[in-house]
Amino acid sequence: MAETLKNSNRIPAKLRFQTFRTIYALIMREMTTTHGRSPGGYIWAVVEPVAGIALMTLIFGLYLRSPPIGTSFGLFYATGLVPFSIYVDLQNKTAQTIRFSRPLLMYPKVTFLDAVFARFILNSITQLLVFYIVMTGVIFISGVSLQYDFGKIALSFGLAAALGLSIGSINSLLFAFFPIWERVWAVVTRPLLLVSCTFYLFEKLPESVQPFLWFNPLSHIVGLMRDGFYASYSAGYVSVAYVGLWCIIPLSFGVYFLRVYHKKILNEL
Repeated sequence: MAETLKNSNRIPAKLRFQTFRTIYALIMREMTTTHGRSPGGYIWAVVEPVAGIALMTLIFGLYLRSPPIGTSFGLFYATGLVPFSIYVDLQNKTAQTIRFSRPLLMYPKVTFLDAVFARFILNSITQLLVFYIVMTGVIFISGVSLQYDFGKIALSFGLAAALGLSIGSINSLLFAFFPIWERVWAVVTRPLLLVSCTFYLFEKLPESVQPFLWFNPLSHIVGLMRDGFYASYSAGYVSVAYVGLWCIIPLSFGVYFLRVYHKKILNEL
């Protein structure tokens, strides 16, 4: 009896270790296939978004020198664009998981959850590097002195990443069953940058507009990020619980239906 219990306790640990090995292998595969086999290949995954965000920040900073808060428009814009970019990148990468990892998903030991979390972990680390480089560079160039709230900054980053995982997981399912949805999604979300408070403060909008933008979870994430960087600013409209629902509900549906229909998806793709 004791031996049976001992053996039963070993199985979960063995399975967990196998899962970690699978995820690690998938991460290394993506780094080599997507970014090349040379060490400099992955660096471009960081340099490219950093350069894009820095260029946009510089351009807007030259023409708009009076930000709604603080003295640096570059910093104000970066605190809005960076969390938005984190969500967009992770949502796109997660939504393409099945298509990207389809050959490996045919193996019994590789599950779709392994593939999803491998892409999520790798691209979260990439976005964390991008976030650190961009914000450090903007603060250094701007020469501003800030009192950070690292808790709010970390929470905003985490919510942006979790939202990308959540929406990406449900889109991974919808893209597989309804290919037209991928094009519809691209069109519908095109104005998202303009309605996520990246260029302005939520409180500065007309009161007739605020209730509509409040339902955009990215508005809360951006507001929370700015609340963490600016001691003089308090984003009273932010609801972490509301964003949390957006992170949990689509993810739950996506994971559940992917578990039910993943074989059918693989056979039809």
